[in-house]
Amino acid sequence: MNANSFRHLYAYHYSENRKMWDSGIALLSDEQFVQASPYSRGSVREQVIHLMRVDDAWFTDVSGEAYLFKGAEALSDRDAIRAYGDVVEEKVRAYLATLTDDMLFTKPITDGEEEDKDVLLWQVLIHVMNHGTDHRAQILRLLNDFGVQTESQDYIFYVYENPLE
Repeated sequence: MNANSFRHLYAYHYSENRKMWDSGIALLSDEQFVQASPYSRGSVREQVIHLMRVDDAWFTDVSGEAYLFKGAEALSDRDAIRAYGDVVEEKVRAYLATLTDDMLFTKPITDGEEEDKDVLLWQVLIHVMNHGTDHRAQILRLLNDFGVQTESQDYIFYVYENPLE
């Protein structure tokens, strides 16, 4: 793995987030969007906020940039949630634009949890990607339950259309 590989993986990550939003979440009624679910983080709304908030939190830890999340109550509607996600994506992409191969083997967490002090940057980057895949799968299941046609989020399909340069 190198820095360019991680930029590619995150391009996939955000492509899948946008696809899920545009072809799924946008089709839900307001009631469906906030309908409680007993699994994981709850409603589609809560799952999406969680997905974005975790990206924000980890990239705050590794970049030293400000944490953008102001609380779920500040995200009053889908437009506000989507705007927050767009700003988080910009923050992550800006950080990744500065990423070098050598940085991947550093220990970037200096004032976080004690358990994170020995985690290498490449491990954080993979964790955040894996977390996103997990929660997209949960959201896709909820969308399916609401009758929304969902598509595969398999990375290989992204690779076929976006080969690594």
